[in-house]
Amino acid sequence: MFEFQQYLGFLLFLTVLTIGFWLMIFLINFVFYWVFGATRELLKERKEKRELEQV
Repeated sequence: MFEFQQYLGFLLFLTVLTIGFWLMIFLINFVFYWVFGATRELLKERKEKRELEQV
């Protein structure tokens, strides 16, 4: 059936695939968090600017 070398290669493949998958999920979440925070700060600054112009 399988030799020990093929088994180790398969385990290595699964490990690299899993690490890559979770790294991709982490990076995507990090980018969304960054964009959301930047947008929130931009809206906050615009609101403060409008309030200062009205006074």
